[in-house]
Amino acid sequence: MSTTTPEHELTRIVESTGQAIDRDVAAARLTVLVTGRSTAGVATDLSARAHTWRVDEPAALGGQDAAANPVEAALGAFLACQTVTYRFWAARLGIRLDDVRLEAEADLDVRGFFGLDESTRPGFGALRVRVRLVGPETAERYAELQAAVDAHCPVLDLFANPTPVTTTLITD
Repeated sequence: MSTTTPEHELTRIVESTGQAIDRDVAAARLTVLVTGRSTAGVATDLSARAHTWRVDEPAALGGQDAAANPVEAALGAFLACQTVTYRFWAARLGIRLDDVRLEAEADLDVRGFFGLDESTRPGFGALRVRVRLVGPETAERYAELQAAVDAHCPVLDLFANPTPVTTTLITD
C-alpha cells in the first residue's frame, strides 16, 4: 500500500515537469485539440483525447436541455481550471490546502447573440467568482496563493485577455 498522498504526488509531478522543461523547453509546448459534431437540434457532441461530452441548450433556446449550455460549460471549464491551478500552486508554494470550493456567476444579455442589438456584447458582460479555501494556513498565505492562481490560470487568461482566433471554413 502506497503512503504517497495526493499532495505529495502533485508536488512530485510539479518538480519532474519543471526538470523536464529545464532540459528541453520544447516539452512545455503543446497543442490542445477538441472536436465537435452537431447532433439533434442545437446539441454538440465533443471529444478530447479519450473523453466525450455533450453541450446543449434549454428548450427556450432551441435545445432539448440534455446538458449544460455552452456558456455554462465555459464557466465549468473555468472553475475546473481554477481548481487545478489552486492545487498546483499550493503544492509549488508549500501551502496546505484541504479543500477548494468555487462558484462562478456571469451576466449575459442575449440581445447580442440574437443580433437584436449590435452594440450588445454576445459574451459575458461581467463574471463574479467566489473561492473558498479550506485549510490551516493564514489569510496572508492564501492571498499569496490566490495571486499565483490569478497570474497563472490558463482559462482565467482566456476570459481576461483577447486570444487570436483564426477560423477556416470548409464546405462540402
